[in-house]
Amino acid sequence: MPDTRTRVRRHVRETPGVHFNRVGRDLDIATGQAQYHLRRLVRDDEVAVERVAGRAHYFDPTFDPWERRAIAFLRRETARGILLRLHAEGPTRPTTLASDLDLARSTIAWHVSNLVDAGTIEKSADRPMTVELARPERTAELLDAVSPSLPDRLVDRFVRTVDSLFE
Repeated sequence: MPDTRTRVRRHVRETPGVHFNRVGRDLDIATGQAQYHLRRLVRDDEVAVERVAGRAHYFDPTFDPWERRAIAFLRRETARGILLRLHAEGPTRPTTLASDLDLARSTIAWHVSNLVDAGTIEKSADRPMTVELARPERTAELLDAVSPSLPDRLVDRFVRTVDSLFE
């Protein structure tokens, strides 16, 4: 196996949920090289890919689909903030999340919808609706292991800025 592919595979295993663009940046390889080697690693079942909310994230294949989706969200600052808040405080209303995290309600609604669709959080049937972690113990373990990348945090902050202009 070429040295570059070995480096890509090792990086994915050491950085679960890494986004495609970050692989190239972190390893200082061309976009085409990263794309080629990731595609080959996925095809050979040495790396798993999970597409979450419009982005491809790469994992060691030992992570199950739920863990892959949860980690992908934990790499994003806003979703991570929601999950941290639910972990610390338990079931919470989305309006409370918006207030506590100083985010637009529409931003919280979008993230909550994606997190519910991924099975990472659950929403109650009651009114007013509350949301809570679907798998609190496993989410806590993953929170300790994963932090969002700087580019992911910058994108989230840009979205917050744009949202604040429309409030």
